[in-house]
Amino acid sequence: MKNFFTNLFIIMVTFTAPAFGNTHIRFEISFKEPQAHYAEIKMEISGLKKDFIDVKMPVWTPGSYLVREYAKHVEGVAAHDASGSSLEISKINKNTWRVASGKSDRIVINYRIYGFEVSVRTNFIDDSHAFLSPAATFLYVDGMLDHPAEISVVPHPAWSSVSTGLEPVAGKPNTFEAADFDQLFDSPIEVGNQDIITFEAAGVHHEIAMVGGGNYNKERLIRDCSTIIEECTRVFGVNPNKRYVFIVHNYQSGGGGLEHLNSTVLGASRNGYQNERSYVGFLGLVAHEYFHLWHVKRLRPIELGPFNYDAENYTRSLWIMEGFTAYFDNLILRRSGFLTESAYLQALVNDVNAVENRAGNRIQSAAQASFDAWIKYYRPDENSANTSVSYYNKGALLALILDLRILEATTGAKRLDDVLKAAYQTFYVEKKRGFREAELQQLMEEVAGTSLADIFQAAQTTEPIDYNRYLNAVGYELVDYHEDRNIPELGFATSVNDGRIMVSAVSRGTGAWDGGINVRDEVIAINGERLDAGGKELNRVMQTAAVGDVLQVLVSRDGRVRELAITLRQETKGAFNIMPLSGATEEQERLGSIWLSQPQQ
Repeated sequence: MKNFFTNLFIIMVTFTAPAFGNTHIRFEISFKEPQAHYAEIKMEISGLKKDFIDVKMPVWTPGSYLVREYAKHVEGVAAHDASGSSLEISKINKNTWRVASGKSDRIVINYRIYGFEVSVRTNFIDDSHAFLSPAATFLYVDGMLDHPAEISVVPHPAWSSVSTGLEPVAGKPNTFEAADFDQLFDSPIEVGNQDIITFEAAGVHHEIAMVGGGNYNKERLIRDCSTIIEECTRVFGVNPNKRYVFIVHNYQSGGGGLEHLNSTVLGASRNGYQNERSYVGFLGLVAHEYFHLWHVKRLRPIELGPFNYDAENYTRSLWIMEGFTAYFDNLILRRSGFLTESAYLQALVNDVNAVENRAGNRIQSAAQASFDAWIKYYRPDENSANTSVSYYNKGALLALILDLRILEATTGAKRLDDVLKAAYQTFYVEKKRGFREAELQQLMEEVAGTSLADIFQAAQTTEPIDYNRYLNAVGYELVDYHEDRNIPELGFATSVNDGRIMVSAVSRGTGAWDGGINVRDEVIAINGERLDAGGKELNRVMQTAAVGDVLQVLVSRDGRVRELAITLRQETKGAFNIMPLSGATEEQERLGSIWLSQPQQ
């Protein structure tokens, strides 16, 4: 292996536009200590003659709704003028530095960033490669987010490839341009020795940058990704890009994705491509993030753009943006032939289980979950299942019943695809702005020719959804095998830690909840019988128990032993399945066939 410690990678960013006169901003990034996960940044600002200049680091990145405080990884900030004389620079709040520039025509700001977090939204630098999440990397001049950019990348000889969605500049090797900082912050950069796979699909040039190796088959990857890309494009009728880049980080065990304007970053398991279940899961991730190319990056709630990078950007419509995308990712796999009908229905059942078997579904609505994503979704704790619901899963089920309602109302002539295509054309193409939820509902109702108020209202409440009202229309039904069965529920879950049986979760509304079982209690015995780490004794207790029985549960809490009386109640969780409706009419079966088949060209 070549010595990566001396690797040098330089990014030069130059901004030129008539609207900004002779103002230029340049960044130079070098990696003097990549093995220590540091990058050195030089920011050059010229032509901006002011008494002082404020530069800022974003606190979050679009698509991941959590304030991550990227400024915490910035250190050693200093400034000087063209002659090399030091300029006073002071930090005036958590993510803003003020430079006393004294109307200097050119100032240079130097700082370092630390990056060693494995995720799709944070910087990661080591001696083998550098992944740069732009919102965590680049300072911007306050008030100049709309400034254009030119980025030149000069990799160290040991790093042979640069992958980014930024547009290449003709005649300038490894040089790219961004129309503004919003585009720059939405264009991650991968530099290293990644395997770059190229292909054409939907009239667009695509690149897959495989980082970290893996047992993938290039031909199969191209074929299957192309199928998904074509199917996503079919939904909206147009692909807005000339070029699209997948940056795939392959780990021993990996997952997750983050959408960008014309690229995405995916996490995957490097040896999972030959396992069919794992591979289909990866394709589902591809479908999800690629669908976002239209649905959130362009068709979006009005609150999500232009962005405020200083603070939370609240919306109640993530159930539409993420939920609809979560519905379509599996539907696209079904249409593309990667999921059988039974596998697709099981994927829907998984969403039903995730929502209906979560006590928080009766506490938090999908709209509330969207609004509170900033403080709840990305920061779960031991009580989250009792207080919150996922706008992904709940939104996917709301998208399902919307799709089925539209199919029924139009006797199969239209479906959710058609209303999203119309919304994309209306708000992104024609109005060139985001939508208000009421506007989207009105447009959907116009296209569908029926009221959808009950479904949009269901996103605002915690009332149960009558799924069969919609599923029956297409010849299917949701059944609960636990319904009307007198099954006792323990009410708490356990995990084994160092041979000790520890309570990991307590469910709201159960005997364990009312009886005072706590997370982190060590469960020692039940009814005088010592529990074993393998769970055999606990299983025996539950197999012989009945609703109404009182269990004497011996626990150790903070080193003190106590006995709690737990009255078993009837199981609150369902055992769901979706199956063909017995006695379905020809019309119901016809609509069901349309729902589960590939749409006509």
